[in-house]
Formats: sequence, C-alpha cells, structure tokens
Amino acid sequence: MDSDRSDPPRGGPGKVTSHDVAARAGVSQPTVSRVFSSDPKVSPDLARRVRRAADELGYRPNRLARSLITGRSRTIGLVLAYLDNPFYAEAIAHLSAALEARGYHIMVRIASNLAEEVDGVVDDMVDHQVDGIILASVSMSNALTGRLRDAKIPFVLFNRGQEDASLATVTSANFDGGRRAAHFLAAGGHERIAHISGWQKSLNGRDRQAGFVAGLAENGLEPIDIIDSHYSRDIAAAATRELFKGTIRPDAIFAGNDHMAFAVTETLRFGLGLKVPGDVSVIGYDDVAMAAWPSFDLTTLRQPARRMAESASALLLDLIAGKAPKRNRIEIDSELIVRGSARIPPGWKRSARTGPSPNGALSHAPRRPK
Repeated sequence: MDSDRSDPPRGGPGKVTSHDVAARAGVSQPTVSRVFSSDPKVSPDLARRVRRAADELGYRPNRLARSLITGRSRTIGLVLAYLDNPFYAEAIAHLSAALEARGYHIMVRIASNLAEEVDGVVDDMVDHQVDGIILASVSMSNALTGRLRDAKIPFVLFNRGQEDASLATVTSANFDGGRRAAHFLAAGGHERIAHISGWQKSLNGRDRQAGFVAGLAENGLEPIDIIDSHYSRDIAAAATRELFKGTIRPDAIFAGNDHMAFAVTETLRFGLGLKVPGDVSVIGYDDVAMAAWPSFDLTTLRQPARRMAESASALLLDLIAGKAPKRNRIEIDSELIVRGSARIPPGWKRSARTGPSPNGALSHAPRRPK
C-alpha cells in the first residue's frame, strides 16, 4: 500500500502518487513520506523542494492510509468550554499553528463545564482515535482522567489548573498576576477596591483572587467586596451595578478576565454615568486584541497566548512520543500592560505598543512562595 497516494490505487488516470512527487523533486519515495510526516531529520531545503513539487502536481497525502500503517491519526482533539471569551479564538489559532508545524491538525469540540458533557465529548474524541487531547478551561472528573490513562491517550490541560499535580498543565502565573494588579491599584492611591472574580470552581479564578487579596494585604488594604461572576459578561455587568448600590462605592475594580472587564467598563460608563478612570479604575486579565481598542484602552494582565499554546503543544507531543517532560506543570508569567483604564501611579508610564514591562519596581512583584 502506498500510504502517500492522493487517491489510490496508484497509476489510475489523473492520480498523483508520492512516487510522482519523488520523480519531480529528484528524491526517493521514502523521502517524500518523511517530508509529509514532518520528520525533523529532513532538511528545510529538501522539504521545501518536495512540497513545491507536490504543489506543482496537485498531490495531497492520504492521511487515512498512513494512519492505518503507523497507528497514528496525526489528529489532536481540542475541547473548549466556550468561545465567548476572545482569548480562546487567539489560543485556537496559536495551537493550530504550533501543531500544524509538526504535522498535526486539530479537531475542535465545545463542551460545558458539566462533567458528564465533557466526558461524553472526550469519549467521542477517543473513538475518533485522536493521538492526544488538549482540554482548555474545562473541568475533568477523576473518572475521565482514569479512562484517558487506561486508553493511553496523552492529554494536557490548557489555561485550567487542577489540584492534581500529576496532570500535565499549562497556565499563566495567575497568583502572581492577581498580586501585580493589586500592587498597581494600591500604588495609584486607590483604597476602595473590589474584585469581580472568575469562576471560583476553577483553579485559575481562585488563584487570581488569592493573589489579588494577598497583594492588597501587602499594602495594608483589603477588598471592599468580591463577587464571583463566573467569567460571564452578563453576571459581571449585574455585579457592577450591585457594587454601586451602597454608600461605600469602589474607586477601582479588578475583573478576573478582559471579557468581564469590558462589561464592567460599559456598565460604568453607559449604565451608571461614571468616568473610567476618572471615577473608577478598571483592570482586566488576558490582553485580548480588543483591550487595545481606543474605546476600552484597558489596563490588563497579558496572558501570552502564543507562548502558552507553544508550550502546551510541545508538552503534549512529548507525551505522545513517550518522552518524560522536564516539567509537568508550566506557569508562564503574566505581564502588566498599562493603558488608560486605570489611574497610572507616579513613576509608571503607559506600556509601548509592543507591550514591554512598565518602568518601576512593582513590575517585579515577588512571587507566591512554592
């Protein structure tokens, strides 16, 4: 069987095979197979020559035939809880690019955080014989973890920590990010600070909140209120209105992600007639593309989506290859991006467009003790 035929059998009219590509490129047929298997031993120049010949002939490798021979589908399953948060659109693009560069493609499925729905979606992916799974912001039951391990399906948690330290996980440094937000607001002279938090059943939401509370305490402050808004725009908007019903009103709000921070900002401006940052400072978390729009100009903690995606992809592919990873749990620093939605403390300045760290010692706030 020629596993690289565009459409077997070889020799039929109009059917381009890997042998044809080999003849056009002046290489052997096994070399063509190695190129389309993304073999790292093939030189970049040779790979370009083979792919150019394939394009000229209109050749496409038969992935199904190859998977039957190798036992690998070259497919990675990606499970997401939701796509409302624009961070995940960016993450999917980076994950897809990182995996395609290694000869894989992704199968994307959406599942709520209900354990039975996540379990069903993952079971379906196992039935499709994916080589590995990335679970992005979805919860995993112990039963599901056990089934994946029994089925020998490698998996990585992306932007969702779990208490089980044995699980392969890639997140931003959420505790440190929350602490940086607190230090920045305290340095700006704010004293009545509220937190519209992410979902407290997620480790990310809990870590960001814990870091924020710790950072305020280091400045002799405590939050005037904390409201779990489940990473929901609607709940964040309602929480903002609730915060301003009493006599003690916030002069700053830290939102658990940008998706909620946008709702907070719009509610303050258009629902309550307040100025941002004149009356209330707002900080988010993610630094999605919309955060830089002039209408939001959001100060936020940057989750480096590209670096997180590349780390998650590399970690998963090591697991697929049977390699023991150097680190099973990866935390990537979140950088504070200073824009115009929060009062800028003395000695600080707006971040440049490329997002370098702001000047000032607070950009190097100490990390949580391990």
